[in-house]
Amino acid sequence: MLVWTKQGKAVVWIAFAMVFGVLVLAPFLVVIAAAFAGSWNGVLPSDPTTSHFQQALSGDELASLSVSLQTAFMGGLLAVLFGTWGAVSAANTRFAKLADALHHLPIAVPSVVVGLGLLVAFSRQPVLLNGTKWIVVIAHLVLMVAFSYGTVTAALQRIDPSYAEVAASLGASPARVLWQVRLPMLLPAITSAAGLSVALSMGEVGATIMVYPASWRTLPVSIFALTDRGQAFVAAAEAVVLLTATVVLVLVLDRLRGRAAER
Repeated sequence: MLVWTKQGKAVVWIAFAMVFGVLVLAPFLVVIAAAFAGSWNGVLPSDPTTSHFQQALSGDELASLSVSLQTAFMGGLLAVLFGTWGAVSAANTRFAKLADALHHLPIAVPSVVVGLGLLVAFSRQPVLLNGTKWIVVIAHLVLMVAFSYGTVTAALQRIDPSYAEVAASLGASPARVLWQVRLPMLLPAITSAAGLSVALSMGEVGATIMVYPASWRTLPVSIFALTDRGQAFVAAAEAVVLLTATVVLVLVLDRLRGRAAER
């Protein structure tokens, strides 16, 4: 029910601010405070320090950030490629519902199940990927493809098919219609899918922890390992680094999406 009175609106906004502050804002503030805390024995942290960030941005921890960035780009962008191909191929066909179900199947089950399935499938010949970075990339691809597929499919439903039909009636081949009409119109959705896939890939841990080799440890896995060893302050610093890197990537991809929409 809509609220029209000033008093009612004020109550709604206060309630929203309280819920948002407790459930969303407070955890971020606590993590940021812990990242700079030298100790935390009372209500508030004490002995502020930047040493945790120095550790988070050096050695194996910095290598984990590089691994996360590489995995996000490879897995996320491959997910965009496969998701776009699946959405365009299945559009307006009798297999559309089946394709939709298959593409969303990986996110309908726990991510650890996906990781275990990949670990079993690729731990023997003829395709032996266990112990390599590629099994991590494939895990991210499998989990992110549903989001890319869904984003592009939604955009396809909003696009007027008459543009492609006119191009075809003027003699353009199906390939030319695809490359010069349909894909350019889908470019904003594709860049949005890329941003979503990369952001989700940066934070993925469930399937990754099942399949990652010691030489290819992502930053979320490092954060989990640090908290498991009781190094919560360093883990908090790494979480802030992960959050910052993800936000920067999303902003860059969103800028690209804006340029694609202008075109």
